[in-house]
Amino acid sequence: MISKDELRARMRVTRRRLAAEAPDASLHLAEHLPQALPAGRAYGLYHPIGSEIDPREIRLPGDIALPVALARNAALVFRRYAPGDPLVADAFGILAPTTAAPEVAPDIVFTPVLAFDRRGGRLGQGAGCYDRTIAGLRAQKPVVIIGVAYAGQELPEAPMEPHDERLDAILTETGYIQVS
Repeated sequence: MISKDELRARMRVTRRRLAAEAPDASLHLAEHLPQALPAGRAYGLYHPIGSEIDPREIRLPGDIALPVALARNAALVFRRYAPGDPLVADAFGILAPTTAAPEVAPDIVFTPVLAFDRRGGRLGQGAGCYDRTIAGLRAQKPVVIIGVAYAGQELPEAPMEPHDERLDAILTETGYIQVS
């Protein structure tokens, strides 16, 4: 059986290939969002790094929030963001809103994934930040977690451990997969 670390390495190669083959894939994400997504006060996007598919063209009613890593082993916080607001590097070096931006608890979170399956399994980068964040949000209120990936990142089964949080849906450049 392949280890999660080896699978992550393989999926990073796959994702880079998919990104090179479909450089405009992110432009097609919003086309596949269902009209029936629950309305909320805020929704969480992310600032893509490397070959992650870019969700920033997604627009829903409510405020945009971006994740901020305050420490490498902690849950993320979300801060309100509007295009053009200043961004600074967070604990992972990813661009994120400054401390001047208010914290928000999004009702919908779009999260990057390295791999996914149709049962909501997700393979992340391995730090556990999104798992801790999703668990914390779900403990506060109902929240919809949507993995964002290239369709080619789908696996028959993503390896899951007890602490791994499942996705409610997956959004790709070719469609929307409802899980729960």
